[in-house]
Amino acid sequence: MSDLITSDVDLTPADAEWLHLLVGDWQVVSDLAFADLVLWVPTRDGSFEAIAQARPSTGATVHYDDVVGTRPPEGQLPQLTKALTTREIHRAREPRWLGAYAVREEAIPVVHDGRAIAVLARQTNLGSGRTPSRLELNYVEAADDIVAMIARGEFPSPGAATGQRRGAPRVGDGLLRLNSEGEVLYASPNALSCFHRLGVIGPLVGRALIEITTDLIEHQPKSTVDEAMPLVVMGRAPWRTEIEARGVMLSLRALPLTEHGQRIGAVLLCRDVTELRRRERDLITKDATIREIHHRVKNNLQTVAALLRLQARRMDVPEAREALEEAMRRVATIAMVHESLSQTLDEEVEFDDMVSRALRLAADVASADTHVRTVREGGFGLVPAQDATPLALVLTELVTNAVEHGFPGRPTGTVEIVAERSERSLKVVVRDDGVGLVDGKGPMSGLGTQIVNTLVSNELGGTITWKDREGGGTVVELEVRLRVGGK
Repeated sequence: MSDLITSDVDLTPADAEWLHLLVGDWQVVSDLAFADLVLWVPTRDGSFEAIAQARPSTGATVHYDDVVGTRPPEGQLPQLTKALTTREIHRAREPRWLGAYAVREEAIPVVHDGRAIAVLARQTNLGSGRTPSRLELNYVEAADDIVAMIARGEFPSPGAATGQRRGAPRVGDGLLRLNSEGEVLYASPNALSCFHRLGVIGPLVGRALIEITTDLIEHQPKSTVDEAMPLVVMGRAPWRTEIEARGVMLSLRALPLTEHGQRIGAVLLCRDVTELRRRERDLITKDATIREIHHRVKNNLQTVAALLRLQARRMDVPEAREALEEAMRRVATIAMVHESLSQTLDEEVEFDDMVSRALRLAADVASADTHVRTVREGGFGLVPAQDATPLALVLTELVTNAVEHGFPGRPTGTVEIVAERSERSLKVVVRDDGVGLVDGKGPMSGLGTQIVNTLVSNELGGTITWKDREGGGTVVELEVRLRVGGK
């Protein structure tokens, strides 16, 4: 839509934003009117171009093909031009036939800041040919009120909230029409069912909805009341709220109706979202449980690492002490991954912060005699939990090998970690300025290197190569394909 607006149309940014707000809210109008809506904007050559389209979910559509990006047919062009220039709603005197069915057409000027900036075509399929029911008549009357507001520049509401206070429910979920005093003029069958489940006894028509909802909430001692609820229930604010009573959760959205700035009533959409909120609570509970599991696993692993550290300190044999310290370091790395997972709702790890801590720890622990500086370039991004643990272990082992074998007797050294990340592939280069490979071979016999090769090939499904660095040192290149959605 933004591309179409800028290509061949002269609209200010404020006008374009107004059209975006209209399109964001016009599905309600389409459903109420049982009509297709097409938004036409004037072009520089004196014609119009369709930039958006909506089909009703309550009735038959007119356009089975997408008309966005097309020009209007010759028979419709005069009606669109007249609506734009006169700033008045124009209805075709006779239906226009499209194939086997007739279409009633209406052109509504879209007014913003006192100017008509576009035309909204309302096209109703007359193929059914039956007498409309009371529900359909109320739907169409509500649509007529909103359409008139569009032509006066009063809809969409400039003060309408965004985010969770806007959007669902939809027209078919339940509809109430209120007068300017907040009394119910009409309630659809689905709306009646929603309020009956809340505990409303008797009819709704003729009663003030705010009094009904207040009585329900007062009998619920533990219920939490949204501060916007009174304004929504009275139809004074174009927002969305929720009411909870008797274990039932009802979502309400208000569309205030105005005429020349004076409030004349409102349309309220309602939906029973009890089951939806229950599932959301279940998901929150599951997320909390998973996070608690990660937290407990982290605590257990830290306990194991502490026990290994204590055991290592009691060892007199240097080889045994070194083996226990390496085991302690690997367990601590796995614990760090679970610590990161315990702090997020997603089964993904923000790997950059975690790997920085792990690599600094590995460099410090691996050599007490050499001051090794770790430099990291690029970003790892979010890494799936099933890949985070083996990847963290691999990087820790590579840095540890570089420190232990690359700087014998040297006071300082540098280990660089460069990450290149696309959507699913990850390339990591670990290079140091140490002594390089011995006889052109990497430290392939060490346990750490065997762990690296096993994790890369089996767990990460990647490849790893070792080679000498030009100017001295070692370069290790690692390429893996990260899993998405567990695959």
